[in-house]
Amino acid sequence: MTRHAQLATALLFAATSATTISAQPVRRPFRLEEATIAQIHAAFKAKTLTCRALTKAYLERMDALDKRGPAINAIILVNPDALAVADSLDKRYATGGPTGPLHCIPMIVKDNFETVGMQTTGGSLALEGWKPLQDATMVRQIKNAGAIVLAKSNLAEWAFSPYETVSSILPGYSHNPYALDRVTAGSSGGTAAAVAASFGAVGLGTDTGNSIRGPSAHQALVGIRSTMGLTSRAGVIPLNASADVAGPMARTVADAVAVFDVVVGSDPADSVTAPADAKRSASYASFLVRGALKGARIGILRQAYERPTLDAEVQRVFERAVADLRAQGAVIVEARVDSLDAIQRRQQGGCSPFKADLERYFAARGSNAPVKTIDELLRSRKFHPTNEQRLRDAAQSADLPESSAGCQSRERVRSALRDAVLQIMDSLKIDAAIYPTWSNPPRLIGDLNTPHGDNSQLFSPSTGFPAITVPMGYTRENRLPAGVSFLGRPWSEGRLIQLVYDYEQTTKHRRAPVLPAR
Repeated sequence: MTRHAQLATALLFAATSATTISAQPVRRPFRLEEATIAQIHAAFKAKTLTCRALTKAYLERMDALDKRGPAINAIILVNPDALAVADSLDKRYATGGPTGPLHCIPMIVKDNFETVGMQTTGGSLALEGWKPLQDATMVRQIKNAGAIVLAKSNLAEWAFSPYETVSSILPGYSHNPYALDRVTAGSSGGTAAAVAASFGAVGLGTDTGNSIRGPSAHQALVGIRSTMGLTSRAGVIPLNASADVAGPMARTVADAVAVFDVVVGSDPADSVTAPADAKRSASYASFLVRGALKGARIGILRQAYERPTLDAEVQRVFERAVADLRAQGAVIVEARVDSLDAIQRRQQGGCSPFKADLERYFAARGSNAPVKTIDELLRSRKFHPTNEQRLRDAAQSADLPESSAGCQSRERVRSALRDAVLQIMDSLKIDAAIYPTWSNPPRLIGDLNTPHGDNSQLFSPSTGFPAITVPMGYTRENRLPAGVSFLGRPWSEGRLIQLVYDYEQTTKHRRAPVLPAR
């Protein structure tokens, strides 16, 4: 191919919504949109792509589409040092090869992860300009593996809302790239929208009740909520430390697993992870094999999603997913926790640990803490108006997770639910339980009246068991993504990965959003 032909090809690709890169020496344009980690690393190995060229292309795509063009509004802050980091990675690659399994993988990080050299806000104006003194454990892990923190993403302020992504640090809502008038869900909606729109290769989110899996389902992504204790939350602004989990969000199972392999393990800074090294698999990537569905026993967990407001289109898409599982040889059974209602009725009193968890978090930051108390936040008036009542309620709470009667009652309920779910899994000999991640399509932005359909709050967060969501199709004239969740036993991530990978590779529901021309 002549130099003029190469240039013409590059311009032709650039004229579409997909971004391509011409790097020296050029053999073929690199398609940025939907690029996988394996494709990026193959291009580095072939010397058709440099880390700088890749990083620059992502930055240019973000600049063209996030605040301009379709204005997805997913990004709070771009890393000003991204290109410098890319240059250093190129130099290291030239002399010693890849720096790690995530070498030069540009990542989108939710803005409740502490990140050295970049502000960390939790979505709140009250934390504007705060630069932590150290990275969150998970941020340090991905950096050590060679990744670049490309940008910090928007979130529902303080991770409060599972339904929409709006904060006081960034004006306006984050928009779903599949339908710009629709929500991203929350609270990791900024990460989900950015990854779905190919502003970065993969992302990090947090999940207390829904916040990795819900936004992933709304944006046709894969989202992993691990067993409680397999991954560290150290350096992540807490919402509820008894349920908070951090993890990857990606366009493919393989990419999510590549990040997951890097971030699992014990962490002295997070005591809940003490069993992780003994429980983790040596390589979760080894579970990326076809054929796992043949003979697998899958339980349909109707209690997670069947309610009067279940959307008929979501139900049909889910039924097709079940049919696809059967077609691959899975044995489908009904899974019901008969004691569920009785267990839930055992809860005595409320439990609101947000104040205690957040104030302990800031106290541990000492003189570097931007604020100290919920009362200080309220006096600052630096919060989104929709969060005022929740902050006021939190300020009045005296609940200490380890001692309040309501919180202790909650833990007894959770223990009973764990036992009940394990009992039904064991009695039916099922490998995983499945249900639609949401029972309803993404809402219109600003609509808090129609049913939300969030199915993620109960089974995985309350038991601490792992759950992975993967795309299962689309509703509303094939436009709006829907996801299916696979719930497993504790520490069974390897088996879940086998199942979701086989399902993903069989169905290939993931497709890029069609964004307006830049």
